[in-house]
Amino acid sequence: MPRSVNHVASRARRKKILGLTRGYFGARKNVWTVAKNTWEKGLTYAFRDRRNKKREFRALWIQRINAAARIEGMSYSQLMGALHKAGIEINRKVLADLALNNPAAFKAIVDQVKK
Repeated sequence: MPRSVNHVASRARRKKILGLTRGYFGARKNVWTVAKNTWEKGLTYAFRDRRNKKREFRALWIQRINAAARIEGMSYSQLMGALHKAGIEINRKVLADLALNNPAAFKAIVDQVKK
């Protein structure tokens, strides 16, 4: 019995990957093995960086809060400690947004914890 090979499915599979690598540089977009490896590596980076993004944003928020807190005469750690002690539960994302876009509200929070 002759060997049966499903060329339609294998070609569709290759075309799908080559479509996903459109816009890549050089052989990464049109040579099957290179494109496949590049695409798979890209998935690895995407998985890793979905986690790293959270880390980087938290670091950015802390830097913004620290800069705004120092204008008010406190350090970041003093401010966060005072917030915790005062029982004010506000996350870093919102606090950083207030520091950047609404300095008056941030100052009000700092004044509240300084009491």
